[in-house]
Amino acid sequence: MNPLTAKSIPALARYSRYSLVEISLEEAEKSRSVFTRLYPEAARAAGEHADRMRAAGVEVSPLAGLSVSIKDLIDVAGETTLAGSTVLRGAAPAKSDAPVVKRLRIAGAAIIGKTNMTEFAFSGVGINPHYGTPANPADKEVARIPGGSSSGAAVSVATGLCVAAIGSDTGGSIRIPAALCGIVGFKSTARRVPTTGALPLSTTLDTVCAMTRSVDDCILVDSIIADNPLSIPELPLAGVRLAVPQTVMLDGLDPHVAASFASALSRLSAAGAKIVDAPFALLREAADLNKFSGPESFAWHRAMLAEREAEYDFRVAKRIKMGATVLAADYIDLHRRRRDWVARMEDALGPFDSLIMPTVPLVAPPIAELEASEETFFKANGLLLRNPSTINLLDGCAVSLPCHEDGTLPVGLMVAGPAMADRKILAVARAIEHTLRPQ
Repeated sequence: MNPLTAKSIPALARYSRYSLVEISLEEAEKSRSVFTRLYPEAARAAGEHADRMRAAGVEVSPLAGLSVSIKDLIDVAGETTLAGSTVLRGAAPAKSDAPVVKRLRIAGAAIIGKTNMTEFAFSGVGINPHYGTPANPADKEVARIPGGSSSGAAVSVATGLCVAAIGSDTGGSIRIPAALCGIVGFKSTARRVPTTGALPLSTTLDTVCAMTRSVDDCILVDSIIADNPLSIPELPLAGVRLAVPQTVMLDGLDPHVAASFASALSRLSAAGAKIVDAPFALLREAADLNKFSGPESFAWHRAMLAEREAEYDFRVAKRIKMGATVLAADYIDLHRRRRDWVARMEDALGPFDSLIMPTVPLVAPPIAELEASEETFFKANGLLLRNPSTINLLDGCAVSLPCHEDGTLPVGLMVAGPAMADRKILAVARAIEHTLRPQ
């Protein structure tokens, strides 16, 4: 059995870091659609160094020598950042590591490779026509989508290729694949982690963050990439007020998602949590406000699209070009309207410790169905993005954690709150995790 499928990083304390890196690399070689490239020499060196330090009695980071993957829109020095595309193959290599990569290296992490993704991060589905689509490991019979855009990142954690994956989340790109693959994804408040060195989708909404196998592991990785360890209190669920928004977020739930979420609420209520069905009618405004990615991505891509559109995934190019029609005055007004909506939402959130909802309203669809029909693809994409993208619009923070029964298709439960409520949201998420999936 692969020890990297352990529930948390502390469970790996007794293993040689070098041996764990070897396991990661051996398995990664068999999973080429997961990674776009591997860094075996550097990863082995990090594992060997961690073993020597530990053998000498030197206290090292809990992440030292453990394998971590990096989404291929984040700069690694000397490598061209492809962002899931072929159009950037001739671009200049990155001159330096992105800040998050530097911080991981300082902590001693063994960065084993860059992960596959939706081209330019522009969908929640995870399909990539250039490098293949990593199949969701939750279903051995049917090749299902992993979710996107951090598709390879999620699969790298879910299959035990690494203990953590660094990705990005603009409208759910960490939480969607975490939910569909049955792992934990944390979207921090965007300003807490630098996005420098990450190819942009939306400069307004982009967040660099992590997915792991447990909430505690997300807390550990966040402390490194944010360079700001958060002291997360042990929080008993008794008396915690959890608001279940009744507007939009529960619409059109797949029966398995609905049943899994209802079962989770029942267990949380039995543990003493105060479950409140709250209207949150303000959520009806979100779809009309969440229109930043189009014009902001078009501003970045327009010259390249004009010359080389044929090299893009046609689904990605179609969505980016929609941003060309947004007037500057409308874009400026959009920011004003968003600020007003965020202020009203934060007021409405005041009486509660967190929002709680299904991360996405459906289970992972088969890849073949979405590849065969553009209409089916975009319908699924819209549903996948609906709930998590609302938290990006809020400038909030959120954790997706599994709430399904073992042996069934994964379902994510999202715990969410406003900007800079990361400490509380992580505490609530950890308490929920301990109730739903006791160690």
